[in-house]
Amino acid sequence: MPLDDLATVKDDMIAFIAGHGMRRMNAFVTEEVPTVVFEEEDGDGWKDFVEHAKSAGAVFITMSEVVLEPEDVATLVGRVRDEDFPDHDANALDAAQDLMQHTGKTGYLQLGFAHQGVMFLYEAATDWYDQFQELMETMTDLGGIIVDDGDPGDDD
Repeated sequence: MPLDDLATVKDDMIAFIAGHGMRRMNAFVTEEVPTVVFEEEDGDGWKDFVEHAKSAGAVFITMSEVVLEPEDVATLVGRVRDEDFPDHDANALDAAQDLMQHTGKTGYLQLGFAHQGVMFLYEAATDWYDQFQELMETMTDLGGIIVDDGDPGDDD
């Protein structure tokens, strides 16, 4: 069953990491860093990931979380409303507004450890967080489109 809030998973991760005698550092590993993403086979794959980190000799694991803030949803809703398309996408607006029910919840977790110049990552996300990210990317992509309303023969 998919989780709606990863806060309890985060708490379990913290305890499990400490139980393995490892330290935790709050940090987010960006896409610019060479990475290998861990593919889990079950819902507790993060435990295997932590055990791999320990086996690789990692003394600490990076950890990052994203909690959905009301301001994030308000920004998204505003961006959806601001789009000037004749076919205003009511579904996108509804989806953005529905995200308000998830404010205050943890939607994304990332664990990482460095080994031989590569960051190994474990990532977990809720369905609503994935939807939030997709909507944000769509609005960012649409915001980059330049529309020229001038006459084709008008060189002014």
